[in-house]
Amino acid sequence: MNREDEIRKVAYELYERSGMIPGRDEENWLKAEKIVMARYAEQAKTKKDAPPAKKAAIKTKTTKAESAKKGPVKAESRKAEPKKASPKKK
Repeated sequence: MNREDEIRKVAYELYERSGMIPGRDEENWLKAEKIVMARYAEQAKTKKDAPPAKKAAIKTKTTKAESAKKGPVKAESRKAEPKKASPKKK
């Protein structure tokens, strides 16, 4: 719905609420314009004040060809556990 349609709808609602009194079209239209424009201003303010949406991280699959270009994967180096000293015989 565009702004003009929204204003028209609100103006008609105002006409209905006021008892459908004829001759108040311009008055209802101007009130409706103020109401609709205030809504749009509030929405714009809310969007401006809202923190930017976080972008989701996208996982991509690595193809075999891409893996081959990167080279072999290095294994983590493990520290060797110290050997236990065997008891010396006398």
